[in-house]
Amino acid sequence: MMEERAMKPGTVTLIHFSPTGTTKRILEAIAEGMGTPAAERIDITLPSHGSGPLHPSSGCAIIGVPVYGGRVPPLAVKRLSSVSGNGIPAVLVAVYGNRAWDDALLELMLLASDQGFVPVACGAFIGEHSFSGDDTPIAPGRPDNDDIATARAFGERVLEKLKGGNAVTPLSADAIPGNLPHRDHLPNAGVTPRVDATLCTLCGICETVCPSETIAFDGAVTFHPGNCILCHACVKSCPEGALAFAEQGLRDLAKKLQALCAKRREPELFL
Repeated sequence: MMEERAMKPGTVTLIHFSPTGTTKRILEAIAEGMGTPAAERIDITLPSHGSGPLHPSSGCAIIGVPVYGGRVPPLAVKRLSSVSGNGIPAVLVAVYGNRAWDDALLELMLLASDQGFVPVACGAFIGEHSFSGDDTPIAPGRPDNDDIATARAFGERVLEKLKGGNAVTPLSADAIPGNLPHRDHLPNAGVTPRVDATLCTLCGICETVCPSETIAFDGAVTFHPGNCILCHACVKSCPEGALAFAEQGLRDLAKKLQALCAKRREPELFL
């Protein structure tokens, strides 16, 4: 039984790893439900997020990550390890592409606890899969209006929990589905997007959105295959549609996921 602790919501800090923006949108909606849309932010998506320990202000943190292969992306784990919770309550969110969230939410909860946060609520939400495209739509457009409404309502429930008395019982890890030990991470595919030189205008946007320093731009676009996490941020951000993952294995996987993830899934919440 976890010890009850006195907690007050106060300000809300958003902490997110969100290469394509879907996780960030869910966290913003939860914060709106808590009545604090203008929250402090710690964006750990890009390498420029900062070095050394980061300390949220007092109040409550909402921490969100995407799910890659049923796990928290290793790069997100690394960057979250620089954030110290200092005993403040935390809402934990895993956003997956309509297949399954597997061990990711439990993994995030344990990681947040190790960093000094006190988990009080968790949620698994759906976002458009990173492999989704015109030919292989996988949860396209999600989070949609219904998802955002659910996130806001979740925020309202979290706020009521935090305001419910002099003490709030933290959420137990036993309440969160997942395996220990966690499932293995998917191996690095060692691939990168390909550039269509007839479309590329050398704007450099792809470099600025890449979370893993896979892309370098110095008058030309070059890649470091060992770094790519297949987040597709560069593909989805290119204004000219000049980037694409062309490997047949990835295209086959996208088609498989399209069929596997056709049935709509709904958010799952734990308070």
